[in-house]
Amino acid sequence: MATTEKPTGGTSTTASGTAPDTPSMTHPQIMKALSGLMLGMFVAILSSTIVSNALPQIISDLGGTQSSYTWVVTAALLSMTAATPLWGKLSDLFSKKLLVQISLVIYVLGSVVAGLSQNTGTLIACRVVQGIGVGGLSALAQIVMAAMISPRERGRYSGYLGAVFAVATVGGPLLGGVITDTDWLGWRWCFYVGVPFAVIALIVLQRTLHLPVVRRDVKVDWLGAFLISGAVSLLLIWVTQAGGSYEWISWQTWTMTGGAVLLGLLFVLVESRASDPIIPLRLFRNKTISLASAASLFVGIAMFSGTVFFSQFFQLARGESPTMSGILTIPMIGGLFVSSTLSGQVITKTGKWKAWLVSGGVLLTAGLGLLGTLRYDTPYWHIAIYMALTGLGLGMMMQNLVLATQNQVAPEDLGAASSVVTFFRSLGGAMGVSALGAVMANRVTHYVQDGIAALGPKAAAAMGHGGTAGGGIPDLDKLPAPIRTVVESSYGHGVGDVFLYAAPFALLSLVLVLFIKEVALKSKPAAQARRPAAERVRATVSRIQVPR
Repeated sequence: MATTEKPTGGTSTTASGTAPDTPSMTHPQIMKALSGLMLGMFVAILSSTIVSNALPQIISDLGGTQSSYTWVVTAALLSMTAATPLWGKLSDLFSKKLLVQISLVIYVLGSVVAGLSQNTGTLIACRVVQGIGVGGLSALAQIVMAAMISPRERGRYSGYLGAVFAVATVGGPLLGGVITDTDWLGWRWCFYVGVPFAVIALIVLQRTLHLPVVRRDVKVDWLGAFLISGAVSLLLIWVTQAGGSYEWISWQTWTMTGGAVLLGLLFVLVESRASDPIIPLRLFRNKTISLASAASLFVGIAMFSGTVFFSQFFQLARGESPTMSGILTIPMIGGLFVSSTLSGQVITKTGKWKAWLVSGGVLLTAGLGLLGTLRYDTPYWHIAIYMALTGLGLGMMMQNLVLATQNQVAPEDLGAASSVVTFFRSLGGAMGVSALGAVMANRVTHYVQDGIAALGPKAAAAMGHGGTAGGGIPDLDKLPAPIRTVVESSYGHGVGDVFLYAAPFALLSLVLVLFIKEVALKSKPAAQARRPAAERVRATVSRIQVPR
């Protein structure tokens, strides 16, 4: 039995779940409706960036290792990745506003408990909860916007979301650094500071966001959600531990990868038979969706590797404070802000989007390739240029890959299709952080051992566990000058290797977008396009005045 709620603009849905001739919303109306959504997005991004510059201090205080450092980030990405398709499917069935509010509540609960953590295990578990909430906010933001705004106009508002992303991304590390450096606050407040924003977002959403809703009896594909979560989890656990806890070629590797493949195949089988699949496999018959999803996977690797490993570079390779570490990443965020806003405005005016995707792929590949040359003593103005190029590329690709996908699907599949692209981007980020974090730990250990060996046996004895022995995060202030230089050089070279390994994935994303066919952007939002053709004809006829 279908029920409805009143949408923005004063119309309502019919019992059959369709909408009458919904008038187009004005720009002020759209901005009012999007205000709470953008605030929710700000909270989501802030939660992932505010801890980036605080992580070295957090892991040190909680007695964690480089593996713990990676997993604090990966745990949130993993749960966000696994939950995204489920949020997308639920948005096609239930109230989008209610789902956004539930996401915010989950995020708040995870954040409050995370701030009370006494060990890395508790913190990682709380990050899983945070990730579930953030996954909902990330997926639903694009879905809600698509329900209100036509693809032709959506580029403009995608630019606004990109601007919010940029502000939260640059503000998060800065705020986290200041909080960590302030004695009477401390890093625990990095988890508390987003809670007031989330509460405000809940209130604003309740007052401003009104969308047509169709509720019907459904069967949620919980088995599909479990299988895809299990497959992704096994894969990430293998990537994180391989080369450290066990060899890359070992029985553990074969067990985990084989299990991940088996769960993946079972997921495909379940989805092909489910009445309401969490990811409709028929979507991938569309070439644009398949290519955009694959490209998003590789973009995710580039995006999250940049935000995660820059904090280690500036703090452990250059000895900067958490606050200064955030300030030094502004060129990348500035590039992302400019390109996402500008591309959105131009796409709205011209209706053309592919050139932006291609240009973004070129800039992203070039930026990561140049970042691959990083060393602890690389001049900062070089680093700033490389970061700016990377940010420009990310800003041109992230939102526009979602836009290209949304323009290709039927309204009833809008949530699932949007979440698929977000899912692959999150999956790429989770896999990238896990794999590149493991690579960096191994490379840093190798460089430290070589550097210490060059200094002689006495230096090795003095080193103890102050570097990466045992996988710990070093405290540079407690190291003698020659050894500190070795550690800084090792981290600088190790982070450079991470970006060098990420560059080929950016190149793959460029190759993929070259094959995406540009389709003219639609001029109607999904809420209007959902109506059957027969009803649109009746609505048109009803407006014709018959002369007496």
